[in-house]
Amino acid sequence: MALTIADLHKKKAAGEKISMITTYDATFARLVEKAGIDMILIGDSLGNVIQGRPNTLAVTVEDVIYHSQCVMRGCSTPFVVTDMPFGSYQTSDEDGVRAGIRILKEGGTHAVKIEGGARVVPLVTRLVQAGVPVMGHLGLTPQSVNTLSGYHVQGKGGEADVIASDALALQRAGCFSLVLECVPRALAKRIQDSLDIPVIGIGAGPDCAGQVLVLQDALGLSASAPKFVRKFASIAELSTNALRDYAQAVRDGSFPADTESYH
Repeated sequence: MALTIADLHKKKAAGEKISMITTYDATFARLVEKAGIDMILIGDSLGNVIQGRPNTLAVTVEDVIYHSQCVMRGCSTPFVVTDMPFGSYQTSDEDGVRAGIRILKEGGTHAVKIEGGARVVPLVTRLVQAGVPVMGHLGLTPQSVNTLSGYHVQGKGGEADVIASDALALQRAGCFSLVLECVPRALAKRIQDSLDIPVIGIGAGPDCAGQVLVLQDALGLSASAPKFVRKFASIAELSTNALRDYAQAVRDGSFPADTESYH
């Protein structure tokens, strides 16, 4: 049985840290579940790590629904959240409500995640009223990469008060949780201390209720990664060596062996 929003809130209240990782397919969803990770995010980061794009902007509703379906076939216990991609809610709240409902119905996940502060509060309210749980996302919001002129730390100087105010507004609107990305540690602590809901940090220091990383970054599959990423494995090197051994075994005829053949 999957974790629920109530379970996540209990973890936060008890001071038990919440683990979250992005996942995009059934194979890794099974491994994530076996590892006991609490939450999965079908992130629009799939545009970078799956589709090979320079940013997340081209990811579509159809893309996230497809990957949500794949993930849900591979796991049953993590609480699973799907990103609402760029263009699915920026045009109007009506479009946003329609997209959020569709993602939950067709993707089968438990909640959606929306980037933005005060401007998305009316949409968050409408989605929650419609029965769609919403996770907020503040700080560095990758869908605004062009507006932000790249990927930079947010929340320095006067920006800090705006982000803190937006966090409170999102909680009041009904967000059950919040991702806080690439902000100073002190600001993340200030925001978490001011909220009842769990803040999940990424590049936001250790004082949040939980942490999220992109799967490919955490496993050492990415060619490069931001400062806040810790590589917990070097799967790229291991995979390259294994594939090199496979190719050599094919070339020299040692694979398949007689024991690997049918008679």
